[in-house]
Amino acid sequence: MSEDLQRLAALYRTMVRIRAFENAAEAASQGGVSAYGKAADGSAKVRGPLHLSTGQEAVAAGVCAHLKRDDYLTSTHRGHGHTLAKGADLGRMMAELFGKATGFNGGKGGSMHIADFSVGMLGANGVVAAGLPIAVGAAHAQKLQRRDAITACFFGDGAINRGPFLEALNWARIYQLPVLFVCEDNRWSATTASGPMTAGDGASARAAALDIEAERVDGNDVLAVHATAGRLVAAVRRGAGPRLLHAITYRVKGHVSVDPAAYRDPAEVAAALQTDPIAGARAAWLALPGAQAATLDAIDAEAQAEVQAALDAAEAAPWPDAAAAFTDVQTTGAGVWR
Repeated sequence: MSEDLQRLAALYRTMVRIRAFENAAEAASQGGVSAYGKAADGSAKVRGPLHLSTGQEAVAAGVCAHLKRDDYLTSTHRGHGHTLAKGADLGRMMAELFGKATGFNGGKGGSMHIADFSVGMLGANGVVAAGLPIAVGAAHAQKLQRRDAITACFFGDGAINRGPFLEALNWARIYQLPVLFVCEDNRWSATTASGPMTAGDGASARAAALDIEAERVDGNDVLAVHATAGRLVAAVRRGAGPRLLHAITYRVKGHVSVDPAAYRDPAEVAAALQTDPIAGARAAWLALPGAQAATLDAIDAEAQAEVQAALDAAEAAPWPDAAAAFTDVQTTGAGVWR
């Protein structure tokens, strides 16, 4: 297999694993389709809010392909794809969504608090823009420790209108920190279109105003994301300071998994579906010499089987012990619960 085929197959594998996970989690959160859609009491199997990254897979795959295991990553409330692309265990993430003891956070965190320090994934975050200063702090630590590692910080277009965006980019530029900022510009901030609420030309323009080099890229073209991220990551690694990747993509699902997104123009959504990153990657694959559709078909099947195994394991996993409610929390110092 040629180098081009190997690269695209690896990126495709990451994307379809993310898509298969999101589809299964969505069904389990809605109480339908999946065999594990509903609990005995009629409630959905996935506990708590679920924010999907369906349609944005190329950004996570293209960026994280350049990250090493000891690089750090911070994410958003829409972070399953980043977590999987960084190398975290798919089964443990599904268990966390089910609220089971075998999950990353012992079933106590849910979708918006996924973290796996073993692969450098410092955590999803339910507060818009809150991952930015965390990423900058992590990158500052890497610089002070003179580590050969960087931090990748994913955030959405809605985050650039919040204070932590300016504060984080300013600090990163002043101290020339090893951080790659990645704006997943999916054009929607919860239930509001981002464009009319954002002055100027978005994340890349604001980064340039702070003397941080930025590049815009088609966030639905995984090869373009991979190539652009590769240049930016290389610059950050050689000590050139922070960089920003402005990836233009689209959130094809509602804000949360049970949101039908009726506030959007159906024609807009239909047009976005024509730029599906996985379909685009498959077309790019078939255009390469020696490519066979059966190779990608096998990858699709493997992803589905892996996710089904994760669903089965999550369903069978034990619930957390009641005593676990008193662990991983801050103490008042007195040792007595009031």
